[in-house]
Amino acid sequence: MRKYDVLLVDDDPIILTGIGQNLESEGYEVTLAESGEKAIKCLKKTRFDLIITDLVMEKIDGIQVLKEAKETHPETMVIILTGYGDMTSAINSLRLDADDYILKPCQPEEINFRVEACIEKLELARKIKLYEKILPVCCVCKKIRDDSGREPGTGEWMAVDRFLWQKAKLSISSTYCPECAKVEMEKLK
Repeated sequence: MRKYDVLLVDDDPIILTGIGQNLESEGYEVTLAESGEKAIKCLKKTRFDLIITDLVMEKIDGIQVLKEAKETHPETMVIILTGYGDMTSAINSLRLDADDYILKPCQPEEINFRVEACIEKLELARKIKLYEKILPVCCVCKKIRDDSGREPGTGEWMAVDRFLWQKAKLSISSTYCPECAKVEMEKLK
């Protein structure tokens, strides 16, 4: 199993210790930050897969941590954890791209469930990004499908030389590789 890096941010040392130990026992690599300021410093140094942040903290709150995380690394999952939850703070968090919102106090099972859901979502997003970078080539005619600016899978199929010219302004000169040259020479005999 891949180790996932989690940043846990809370100004309550009991929460930090309890949730931190729980996540470590589940196999996560956990970094603790006891303030929003420390979390921002960590974000500037390290890329995290998941951030769990308290909503209400002095100076830099969970919303500011969320904004910084999504600006720095948009694919990072963020869970807002709060003891002062209300509908407005939940909606604001989700509008700012928080991936989940949990009310304190919560059971370790609930945290584990939510963290696993975020990690699954992260992995799906990573797979989609990877698949978007794959260049579809027909296994028979060797044409390339250009999905640029279109729904994936709906692009125009075109010859390799035309594709290279449109994308990179590269011209192709046709020639034979040694194996194909040998085959073609045999045909001429």
